[in-house]
Amino acid sequence: MRVLGLISGTSFDAIEVAAADLTADGEELSLRPLGALSVPYAPALTDAIAAALPPAATTAGEICSLDTLVGQAFAEAAARGIAEIAGGRADLVASHGQTIFHWVEDGRVLGTLQVGQPAWIAERTGLPVVADLRVRDVAAGGQGAPLVSVFDTLLLSGGEPRAALNLGGIANITVAGAGRDAVAFDTGPANALLDAVVAEATGGARRYDADGAGAAAGTVHEGLLEILLAEPYYAAPPPKTTGKELFDLAYVHRALAACGEVSREDLLATLTRLTATTVARAVAPYGVDEVVASGGGTANPVLMGDLATELRRVGGATLRTIDELGVPSGAKEAYAFAVLGWLTAHGLPGTVASCTGAAGPRVLGSVVPGADGRLPAPATPPLPPRRLRVVA
Repeated sequence: MRVLGLISGTSFDAIEVAAADLTADGEELSLRPLGALSVPYAPALTDAIAAALPPAATTAGEICSLDTLVGQAFAEAAARGIAEIAGGRADLVASHGQTIFHWVEDGRVLGTLQVGQPAWIAERTGLPVVADLRVRDVAAGGQGAPLVSVFDTLLLSGGEPRAALNLGGIANITVAGAGRDAVAFDTGPANALLDAVVAEATGGARRYDADGAGAAAGTVHEGLLEILLAEPYYAAPPPKTTGKELFDLAYVHRALAACGEVSREDLLATLTRLTATTVARAVAPYGVDEVVASGGGTANPVLMGDLATELRRVGGATLRTIDELGVPSGAKEAYAFAVLGWLTAHGLPGTVASCTGAAGPRVLGSVVPGADGRLPAPATPPLPPRRLRVVA
């Protein structure tokens, strides 16, 4: 089955598209990456998403508008993906959409909302679409995240325990390996706070610390770092998830109010060290020897340098990127959602209960039929995969 995976993460700057051929052979699922592309949102749509996110107030009309406009943007991204990287054909689209709100109270996820109406994708491409993938896990008592944990556990199966780390707006890890139940959770911010500070400082002209240049020009403010590390979320036990509902610009401003004036460069250096420190501390209890990183944060050399240092200092783990395993770092989540779509199409669970905290594994998502009512229809239901092999 040829599947397109689509996702826009907590940075909401672009739609990531990946195409893969997926083939089952017994308990092994083979993934052949066909290519990936990043389709930026129109600036006005980026601004509209930002305006609807907490702590801002919004309306039902604005959410309805976003559901349509994001859906249309995803539809165009899917059409480009089919034409440019999938050789002009595909069997299925799996769409994450754009998270607008993740409802968490006292560590329990009560609901989650992603916009990007999948009917627009089905209408534009003629293909069946698997979407709304998080809610079933939440309904089963889970966190609804990190959903990439099923991809990670399949990829890291067998051998000594390793950790898969994704550095998006929020950082999450999955620890998997032979002889233990997998565990996964959000460790805290990755790029979210850095992006917010840069966007505020430049009036939106820039939205991230390119190449870590701002952090490289600064010095870590130890007092501010201590204040930030006192955040109770870091000490909470997994499974747990978080987002920009907590780690936003107001969060940074409250910390700054408690420590006094800090230069922009020192602030970026401190926030970069915060990510490295909280990830390393989260990984350390699991005794892994290796951390496999992916996501946009891998393009920030200051963050990767700090992270490698902190991992060695706290637990002795080494750092590498998922590119070395054959998966492009920036497209890992899009490929993961292609796998999730494939699992749903075959009636197979897309969650690992020990990772999300759900009552058990669940088949995820809702399916929108393609042209003429077409649904994904595998000829023979495969076995649930236990390992993922990436092939050239």
